[in-house]
Amino acid sequence: MNKLGRGQRDKVQQFMLITGASEKVSIQVLKASDWQFEGAFDIFYSHPHLKSVADTRHIEELYNRYKDPYVDMILVDGITLLCSDIQVDPQDIVMLVISWHMKAATMCEFSKQEFVGGLQAMWIDSLEKFRERIPFLRAELRDELKFRDIYNFAFGWAKEKGQKSLALDTAIGMWQLLFAEKQWPLEDHWCQFLQAKHNKAISRDTWSQLLEFSRTIDPGLINYDPEGAWPYLIDEFVEYLNETGKGK
Repeated sequence: MNKLGRGQRDKVQQFMLITGASEKVSIQVLKASDWQFEGAFDIFYSHPHLKSVADTRHIEELYNRYKDPYVDMILVDGITLLCSDIQVDPQDIVMLVISWHMKAATMCEFSKQEFVGGLQAMWIDSLEKFRERIPFLRAELRDELKFRDIYNFAFGWAKEKGQKSLALDTAIGMWQLLFAEKQWPLEDHWCQFLQAKHNKAISRDTWSQLLEFSRTIDPGLINYDPEGAWPYLIDEFVEYLNETGKGK
């Protein structure tokens, strides 16, 4: 607890006093809720199994079940088996949320540190707990701040190793996955525009600014400012909408 700020230490003490939770569990729950009491209480009381600290030995047993036989990592085959065990489709967006919790560097693989650390952070040390946790993980997408974090995380997670930009087909696939959760009326037009007029990889700036554009600009573009500091690609998209009449 020495690494925590004074305000955080105070919150840990209050949480322990109110719930009777251990210091370790209190810190884990508060971190998971971004140090908000309401969210921390929801997690603690709605998931009784979280009152016990995840057992690292059991987590390592899970890691050994899924890790590749030739490389000390979990790769595609291991992730496919994991998805089968927790009854989740590999294409389900909840796998992105899980990867976000694990701070995974790359899509379709987990290092031992990512897997073990991620399950510890989620208080998961068995497949039963993992399956129980899925609805909560899915619900995190409804939190605006967490959705933004997950959205921005997805860019680095989905791009090819060593590349600065995200391949267009991959970017479109990720946008379709993410905007299925947070509806944006112009999503189809955006994807059509990219395929027809751009056909190049997507920069991190365009990726991050598009979420802001989708959240702040009316689908009819009535509050769009052509003098605003949007990436050129978004400005071109607005021109495309006006030219085709699709932004009306």
